[in-house]
Amino acid sequence: MLIDGVRSADRATERVLAYYAAFNQRNHPALLSMLCEDVVHDVNQGRQEIGREAFATFLQRMDRCYREQIGDVVVMVTNNGRRAAAEYVVSGEYLHTDEGLPPASGQRYRLAGGAFFELREGQISRVTNYYNLGDWLAQIGGDRA
Repeated sequence: MLIDGVRSADRATERVLAYYAAFNQRNHPALLSMLCEDVVHDVNQGRQEIGREAFATFLQRMDRCYREQIGDVVVMVTNNGRRAAAEYVVSGEYLHTDEGLPPASGQRYRLAGGAFFELREGQISRVTNYYNLGDWLAQIGGDRA
């Protein structure tokens, strides 16, 4: 589908890449502006959070506990631009102990991850994140999940 001469799939790809660019820059206002007010966030092996405010709280926790960069991003999008998937590599450092996880002491990690997105009217309405928690725990010296 074309909107203003640009394919919906291309717009969705640009949105997902911009999302990761804002994440890498820790530009929370830019990242949050890409989300629907009622965004659904499926946290990896965790609970589902709903709303932009909950997502902002999640980003604050991420900044406190982790320093991460997302690289090698590959985005796949449906022709209508309503769904997208991204595969990436996350390189990070575990800075501050996150609730329910092993103690942090600056451990570094690198692992593959992925996310699924739904888009509505050019905004991200759902983000579902996945990475191998057992691999992450092994890399930081925690027990395998």
